Amino acid sequence: MTERKSDPERDDSERAFFGRRKGHKLRQHQAELIDHLLPRLALDIAGEAPANAGEIFAPATDDVRLEIGFGGGEHLAAEAQNFPATGFIGCEPYVNGMAKILAQIEAGNIGNIRLFAGDAAELLAWLPQASLSRIDLIHPDPWPKRRHWKRRFVQDRTIAAMARVLKAGGEFRFVCDIDDYCAWTLSHLSRSPEFQWLAERADDFRRPWDGYTMTRYGRKAAREGRKAAYLRFRRV
Repeated sequence: MTERKSDPERDDSERAFFGRRKGHKLRQHQAELIDHLLPRLALDIAGEAPANAGEIFAPATDDVRLEIGFGGGEHLAAEAQNFPATGFIGCEPYVNGMAKILAQIEAGNIGNIRLFAGDAAELLAWLPQASLSRIDLIHPDPWPKRRHWKRRFVQDRTIAAMARVLKAGGEFRFVCDIDDYCAWTLSHLSRSPEFQWLAERADDFRRPWDGYTMTRYGRKAAREGRKAAYLRFRRV
């Protein structure tokens, strides 16, 4: 799961799509990674964004991807290792998830990941226009109760924000095992003139795309009999 319950005291218009930032107490080495490695990789969006998102990385790159709510980090770490010439931004406000990806970055000596421990909507607003080739949202919290639907990440305003930062031909990829949220996502993306659903037959959304790394949550959902949909949308 990637999105978290937000602060109920905040106004609805300001409510983030995540909530609690801490869970289980960090082990000593995890805490050390948060204190010493994270500051070297963290994006500071308080300042002006670079003209090109690829300048965030060293060396600079022309191909930058974003994963929103990377959870345990399995997918993000695998993608970064499989595509070393691509820069990856991982957004995750949950400190335990941040500790997990930092451990994988350290163990794999991964140099093409940068991290943002905050609200993805704020990160999207900061990034330069047409700066990303792909955005992934994998097994987000579906917020199943009707009164919480406004907290789902996929909303008209976030779709517009993603359209702004994606290059023409770039993709938004969405994985979810909750039928209602899949239908919600299809409905919202279908009314956006800036995105095209890429499925041509059922297997295009019933099966993962080539090279997809299954997350621990995805494996748990499969064990419990829930089938995920794999939706791909192209920025036109």
